[in-house]
Amino acid sequence: MPELPEVETIVRALAPRLRGQRIIGTRYWPSRVFRGEFPPDLSGARVLQVRRYGKFVVADMDRGFLGIHLGMTGKLLFDVAPQKHTRAVWDFAGLSLTLEDIRQFGRVLWGDELPEPIAVLGPDPLEVSREEFVSRAKQHRMPIKALLLNQHFLRGMGNIYTDELLFRAHLHPGCRTDELSKAALERAWIEMRVLLEEAIGRGGSSISDYVNTAGEKGTFQLEHRVYAREGEPCIVCGSPIQKIVLLQRGTHFCAQCQRR
Repeated sequence: MPELPEVETIVRALAPRLRGQRIIGTRYWPSRVFRGEFPPDLSGARVLQVRRYGKFVVADMDRGFLGIHLGMTGKLLFDVAPQKHTRAVWDFAGLSLTLEDIRQFGRVLWGDELPEPIAVLGPDPLEVSREEFVSRAKQHRMPIKALLLNQHFLRGMGNIYTDELLFRAHLHPGCRTDELSKAALERAWIEMRVLLEEAIGRGGSSISDYVNTAGEKGTFQLEHRVYAREGEPCIVCGSPIQKIVLLQRGTHFCAQCQRR
């Protein structure tokens, strides 16, 4: 599932091409990706801005808000012909934007205001201050991985970057947040920002289906230190990377470098 760096990569490609453009036509195909109020035709609507809100691509229009979550297999592509798994096409003067989603786990939300499932999400990992991050983390009693994956705590973190962040911060994924020191949480905040910026710079991680708007894969998966490296030696200590199931999620870590 695309996480913050992948969605940010997509938004940075969409924004300069769509900002200020008027939609000249919309085409929708019946699909499970449409949740809540079905988007209207939108012909004549102007795109004011395209931004990332957690894992959502959000287009602020002059008459409403369109939010797109890519789920596991969703893709936003410029100028491709509709095919079997096309769910929506937005036509502009000189270009088109197509949403493809094989498994239909994505979501398309529409509203006169920012749709509630988007609006209720927590602060952005790249915008939350060190003080707010530490203070809010200390208010919870749960494994640090669970908190980081909670989109009401922070919007945009997912399984890949949570595993990578906790390795860099030398924190066991099962450590309870209320038992972590201020220094440990501050270390996590610093490493989170560095990690996400690095991943954005490499176009995100292509583990399975993710591609950018040009259909190109990211390369940050080549930099992963623990994720999907079960049994391989830790790059720091040489111990084998372990994989456990935590919170029903596959979790990768080094037992030597990330002790409880």
